[in-house]
Amino acid sequence: MRTLLNIIWFLFAGLELFIAYVFFGVIACVFIITIPAGVACFRMAGYVVWPFGRVVVDKPGAGVGSALMNIVWFLVAGLWLSIGHLLTAAAQAITIVGIPLAIANVKLIPVTCFPFGKQVVESPGARLF
Repeated sequence: MRTLLNIIWFLFAGLELFIAYVFFGVIACVFIITIPAGVACFRMAGYVVWPFGRVVVDKPGAGVGSALMNIVWFLVAGLWLSIGHLLTAAAQAITIVGIPLAIANVKLIPVTCFPFGKQVVESPGARLF
């Protein structure tokens, strides 16, 4: 089921969102101070393109630096990417098949807005096939 959802996700949202994350990652890497935000953007692009079967958890040891970078990130790209997630979720929620994808899109918004201090790991209950 996870693979089927990932394939449908890739076709109807994943590729477009992946391109948006890569675009904002490149923009963030142009300025020296926002290079960590660009790296986070590239890391999240891998998660956004194939999200089912993985979860976002708090990274141990994240502190004030993560909080400061979350503020910078939100201003550089987080707000715009979260708007993209909302628009994509609204388009997906029109159909019955798209409702689980819309829910997944909305669940991605918190990590999109504040990615620092988080890490993506395999879901404990996910099977490979």
